Amino acid sequence: MGSTENSNQLEPTFMYTQIFKDILLDMKYDEQAVKQFIAYCRKNNSLSLINIDRFEKEYSSQLAIWRYTFPSNISFMLNYALRTLDADAIITMGFFMRHLHQQIQQLYEQQVKSYDKKPFLVYRGQGLMKSDFEKLQKTIGGLISFNNFLSTSKTKDVPVNFAQCASTNPDMVSILFIMSIDPCIKSTPFASIKEVSAIESEEEILFSMHTVFRVNAIKQMDNNNQLYEVKLQLTSDDDRQLRLLSNRVQKEASGTGWQRLGKLLLKIGQFNKAEELYNVLLEQTSDQGEKQYYYNQLQLVHLNQGDYEKAIWYYRQGLEIQEKTLPSNHPHFANSYNNIGLVYVEMGEYLKALLYYEKALEIKQKTHPANHPSLATSYNNIGLVYYKMIEYPKALSFFEKALEIRQKTLPSNHPDFAQSYNNIGLVYNNMEKYSKALSHYKKALEIQEKTLPSNHPHLAISYNNIGNVYNNMGEYSKALSYHEKDLEICQKTLPSNHPDLATSYNNIAKLYYNVNDYSKALSYLERALDIKQCALPPTHPHIKIVKESIEIVKEKL
Repeated sequence: MGSTENSNQLEPTFMYTQIFKDILLDMKYDEQAVKQFIAYCRKNNSLSLINIDRFEKEYSSQLAIWRYTFPSNISFMLNYALRTLDADAIITMGFFMRHLHQQIQQLYEQQVKSYDKKPFLVYRGQGLMKSDFEKLQKTIGGLISFNNFLSTSKTKDVPVNFAQCASTNPDMVSILFIMSIDPCIKSTPFASIKEVSAIESEEEILFSMHTVFRVNAIKQMDNNNQLYEVKLQLTSDDDRQLRLLSNRVQKEASGTGWQRLGKLLLKIGQFNKAEELYNVLLEQTSDQGEKQYYYNQLQLVHLNQGDYEKAIWYYRQGLEIQEKTLPSNHPHFANSYNNIGLVYVEMGEYLKALLYYEKALEIKQKTHPANHPSLATSYNNIGLVYYKMIEYPKALSFFEKALEIRQKTLPSNHPDFAQSYNNIGLVYNNMEKYSKALSHYKKALEIQEKTLPSNHPHLAISYNNIGNVYNNMGEYSKALSYHEKDLEICQKTLPSNHPDLATSYNNIAKLYYNVNDYSKALSYLERALDIKQCALPPTHPHIKIVKESIEIVKEKL
């Protein structure tokens, strides 16, 4: 369930799970998909052995609703994956999600005329964490989305019992949702499933994914401060800004179904799952063009995982195919040069990076119009090299060129704007123009919080940047708060030896040094050094900097 205080704004997970849905519903599945799901369940103990065996023997697409309502863990598995954006589980259950949606759609088309265009009520009882309930209270008049499949009842008794069960948990608030459904409104399909359910006695109306309601009222029931009635109205309204961004993300994630899925996984920071997918696709194809594409994508995966040697290896494999099959000014070369430039930046080889970025830009200027978003990417990357080389005026010039193109071509909440604002903020921070830096960093964070999953690595970058500027301004408690947010995301999403983790430890060390807590500063610096020595070439300048910092701290002890 997602909601925000803005009256027509939805959580970003709504968009990403919807794109997942659109991709997976468009794909074809065979018996192998069921076998992979069974293997997944056995490995993760997701279902009891009896239910796994039964599913394997009896499952068919016509029994999707029956299997969903049968007392096992499958409905919980699917809905939890959709609510939490668990890419692994969503992909593994893609066949089931498709069959379940299709069966609801078929029943909806058969039943819709029977409603005689008359609105009706359905009910749902559940517990909400107190923090989620507080968010819900702020959304009266606004939109709320259920990203999962939604079970409701035509009768009130069973949902009330469900709600009351949650009241035994002091951290939960019991909710009875009363949902007004107008069958004339074009919305997510829903259907009465009594005839095909495993539990025929329940008067259940099952909604497919991504139902959107408007919150009309919230009130206590019978003076019970743990039981609330929430009135919702089915709507076709949506978040216009999120829809524009979704259209853009869909366009960027082009290709076959599996290729689109891989791009989406990269976009939401699910690098391990993207690697697994691209390796499978690479093994399955003999087409040289597809192989080159997968090598290129795997290079990006390993870059984001901090494994630069593997990233270079995949770059060379892809480049070898390109040189044999494409003219030297083909746009694919620009992508390859750009991606290897990214690797050399992370390795601290800035002149090499600049050389490749300029080669990429030269090709793009010949093959793209002057305001193409791809040119903005090149300007941004060149700006970043100049920033690393401490040539701040040049860096700022290229960052502003990139921002200018993005302002002309992208929706105002596109994550690339956050990248531009963050990079401009970096320059101002290093030029000691801290208020300007903070303003740009906060613009970046505002976009990211509206458009990215809550544990996305790019959010960690923004928290880190804001922490750095507060540190420079001498506001150490604020700085520590942001650096701890950064570290929390990095620890959840990155390998234990990723250079970004070292950066987080290093920045927290700086803070402790500034408040004269030298033993803690030393502890964090030593963690940073361990990672950098594992992940970076021995000549990388960052290793030397951390070693020097350790010596300075030791002198203070």
